Amino acid sequence: MSERRAEELGPVPRPGQGADAHAPDGRPLWAPTGAGTGDVAHDEQPPESRRSRQERDGGRSGRTTAWSWIRETAIILVSALVLSLVVKTFLVQAFFIPSPSMHDTLVENDRILVSKLTPGPRDLRRGDIVVFKDPGGWLQPVVEPQRGPLGDALNDGLTWIGLLPQDAGEHLVKRVIGLPGDRVAGAPGQPVTVNGVPLEEPYLATGAEPTEKAFDVTVPEGSVWVMGDNRQRSADSRYNMGNPGGGSVPVDNIVGVAFVTVWPLDRATVLRNPSDTFAGVPDPS
Repeated sequence: MSERRAEELGPVPRPGQGADAHAPDGRPLWAPTGAGTGDVAHDEQPPESRRSRQERDGGRSGRTTAWSWIRETAIILVSALVLSLVVKTFLVQAFFIPSPSMHDTLVENDRILVSKLTPGPRDLRRGDIVVFKDPGGWLQPVVEPQRGPLGDALNDGLTWIGLLPQDAGEHLVKRVIGLPGDRVAGAPGQPVTVNGVPLEEPYLATGAEPTEKAFDVTVPEGSVWVMGDNRQRSADSRYNMGNPGGGSVPVDNIVGVAFVTVWPLDRATVLRNPSDTFAGVPDPS
């Protein structure tokens, strides 16, 4: 047998080393490396064991991913709700228009945004469109649509958070004509006057007259005088002079100033103050 053949078969016992000769670790000197020790290399696991572990790891990974998605989604939703509530409480609130009293500036079902950063009489300006809470007796009882207990709870919750616009069940939308201390007067066929200055009112509804009802009032401190742009279809300050406040609206009842119409899209517009109309009005004496 050639020497090369012997190398392929493994080491040949040297003279004096029989088949029973052993190395210090007890392994036969003639045995190939690793033989007879009973050890199994770390990567020599049965295929079934590897598959089982992979399946377990895959299951844990899937559950972890699903839980992470649920957790992140919940965090985003809660954050959005909290942000909406904060915005609605302190900054901006949405309302919809239910009546024709502010034609043609605002029409039925318009959605407007109201800035809540204008609460005081010094911040208000003549000509501002304001949303205010009924001072008492201005509105007739409103018949709410039947939604069922669950529908009512959902609607009230989303409205409270600010995700739905506030209805007009206890709110009104009018234009400020007189500030505290102003003398506001009007007569049929005549323009409305503020502190003796007649107003040219370009925002009035098409065909509307400045007033069909005579009045002459001095706005009390802490209140404003409001009128609708569609004068013949607006039960405003003129028609509530017999109610508490004499028709004037306490500033504390004002939610804020409307600054934009956002819906429907074809009516989306900025609600600008008609400052030119009141530019010549002097401060009350």
